[in-house]
Amino acid sequence: MRRRPDVQGSGGPEWSPARLLAALVISAVVALAVLAGLVLAVVGGLTEEPDERDAARQAAAPSPDMSRHDALAAAPMPTADPDDALPGPVSSQAAGVLELPRATGVGRADVPTGFPRTPEGSLAQLAAIDVTAMESGSMDGVRRVIAEWAAPGGPTPETWSGVDGMARLLSAAGLSGAGSPQLAIVVRPVMGLIKGTVGEEFVVVCVNFEFTVTVEQTSRIAIADCQRMAWVGDRWVIGPGEEPAPAPSVWPGTEAAIAAGWRDLRHV
Repeated sequence: MRRRPDVQGSGGPEWSPARLLAALVISAVVALAVLAGLVLAVVGGLTEEPDERDAARQAAAPSPDMSRHDALAAAPMPTADPDDALPGPVSSQAAGVLELPRATGVGRADVPTGFPRTPEGSLAQLAAIDVTAMESGSMDGVRRVIAEWAAPGGPTPETWSGVDGMARLLSAAGLSGAGSPQLAIVVRPVMGLIKGTVGEEFVVVCVNFEFTVTVEQTSRIAIADCQRMAWVGDRWVIGPGEEPAPAPSVWPGTEAAIAAGWRDLRHV
């Protein structure tokens, strides 16, 4: 499949993670994973209109009256074409590496925790939050996670992009909010980036996940998530404010992923 190594120069609209998830399930349900051309045709039909929320975030530029936190979160990210999220050739070029600490325990809503107060610790915590939420395969599961892992003023069980993503995924699979034993979701945090920090207790980080979804057939896609992370008490949580500008969802290890600034994640 054609790749675009220069992600910065792409003029295509950035798809939201929720729409990519829905596209992934539809491709699995109708067994389009082996028909690459038809995958793009069906997926394209899902998103004839750009995602207005993501477009607004991409267009946002820091203004003088923004706080440093808001300016960092709103700063635009590189964009990518939708087909860059599908499995593609792995580059021979080596990506940078981010070394992540390991969890030392299990916290609320069964999310691994115990990460240090460092940017890498916040990235590891976000990855643990997203993996636990999405692998639950149910609306109750994602809502329970975000209710326990967002600061006041942050995403809620009604507003979090992860909740929207799960709703679209289940809808595309023809399932109820309770999910199904026939639905299997495996989420692997493969690449990441640290967008920036404000002091020692606020970081904007992004994780690029490899999603494998099985509903009769199995399909894979890259889904990226960026969040404000705030140190509250003795742990990292998703911080208050609007969710940051989206990072490009690009298949891990490809030239497009490396060009977008993604780095390989390695646990130490």
